[in-house]
Amino acid sequence: MVIAFIIYCGHKAAKVDWGGPAVNWVDGLVRLLCKYLHRLAPTELGLPKTGAAIIVANHVSGLDPFLLIAACRRPLRFLIAREEYERPLLHWLFKASGCIPVDRSGKPELALRQALRALKEGEVVAIFPHGSIHLDSDQPKKIKGGVARLAAWSGAAIYPVRIDGVGGQGQVVLAPIIPSHAILSLKEIRYCQSEQITECLTYITKAIETPIKAGD
Repeated sequence: MVIAFIIYCGHKAAKVDWGGPAVNWVDGLVRLLCKYLHRLAPTELGLPKTGAAIIVANHVSGLDPFLLIAACRRPLRFLIAREEYERPLLHWLFKASGCIPVDRSGKPELALRQALRALKEGEVVAIFPHGSIHLDSDQPKKIKGGVARLAAWSGAAIYPVRIDGVGGQGQVVLAPIIPSHAILSLKEIRYCQSEQITECLTYITKAIETPIKAGD
């Protein structure tokens, strides 16, 4: 009975068609988790109904992809490290949901090509440009330049998102089950031209690394 109820709730709460019932069910569970355990207020990132877009965000925990999914009404193609993509129990989900594995020690440009193809086909690509979890208290770290190049090559708009209020900051596996009062702040949408790569990266860095102030 409990399992049947969970299955029902997941399907009922799903908002996006990811191309398969199992992934759609996970979409619903993610939305319920973010709403009730992480107290994410109703949030829409304002993506276009169709066409390419690039979401970039700071990366503070393993909860972050869930929060972005909960704030969107379209499937997101996440770029993730290959070692995460190949995790035994989660590989099927990463593959079914269209995640793009990045070989950070091998040929990361292959992932950029795959992401560019996805953008040219009108999909939404989501990137954590620090490349790994990076907290405000950590030493400064340059973001990866691939996000700006993808924007310039594809002409897709960049949607910078700042994530705050996560209870399990610094945690990967445990973060989704540690209660939060999560907040997503969408910063000014930008386009990036090939001759503006440096300026584009500077803007993205400031947008996703600047904490929200009380009362904002």
